[in-house]
Amino acid sequence: MQSGVIARTTPAFRVALMAAISAAAAGAVFLLPPIPQDPSYHNFADQRRLAGIANALDVLSNIPFALVGGMGLLFVCSARKALAGHRERLPYAAFFLGVLLTGAGSAFYHLAPDSGRLVWDRLPMALAFTALLAAVLTERVSLRAGPWLLAPLALLGMGSVAYWHWTELLGKGDLRPYILVQYYSLLALAMTLVLFPPRYSRAPGFAVALFLYGLAKVFELLDAPIYNLARLASGHTLKHLTAAAAVYVLLHMLQHRKTLADANLHKERGSEP
Repeated sequence: MQSGVIARTTPAFRVALMAAISAAAAGAVFLLPPIPQDPSYHNFADQRRLAGIANALDVLSNIPFALVGGMGLLFVCSARKALAGHRERLPYAAFFLGVLLTGAGSAFYHLAPDSGRLVWDRLPMALAFTALLAAVLTERVSLRAGPWLLAPLALLGMGSVAYWHWTELLGKGDLRPYILVQYYSLLALAMTLVLFPPRYSRAPGFAVALFLYGLAKVFELLDAPIYNLARLASGHTLKHLTAAAAVYVLLHMLQHRKTLADANLHKERGSEP
């Protein structure tokens, strides 16, 4: 829900504010020195082999990504009331496609983790992050302009991964663009949710999904400590499961939401004697 101060500003001012913050964030990131990929990143805590599968739980925990991504694609292709035509369907379809491909790319990476395979994990993730931002901009800011942002945002996201991989091959790895894409796209999404009013019911689903993804990142940072607690599952495995749960929250929200006009009408009818 918007605060009174935000509600009194014009949409043009809010767009300009987001653009200014975006420019400042990009400038701040590129003032940092190049950030190479830490080689120890690939040394995950749980390296157990099960049924002939190396790093089995980190590999198999990607199945939920594939499932929820596929479910989301099927829903978006058939949705009518939850999405306003192709303008809203396209970015959500790209988001769920990115999630589906993340399941495959992450499983491929975790079978034998190295920087070469990590590219196929990060490419679809970058697509998912940027497509979700485009979807929220479309339904919150501009139904006309939003879809035009999908292609440049997606290219920016996947280009950041390509740039990192190219610099790695040159021996001068630089993660700065990818870091900006991953983290700032989520911050921009959160700002859009705060600055612009919803058109649909069940808007808190976005906040729940963002919370779950934040929790997933905490699990990722605590990979080894969580694994050493009982050696049942690692933090990275829990990261996969929690991030997939975040995507499912978004899918569930889309499946059950209504336009606010329809939702209010339903409430009024329900209150009639």
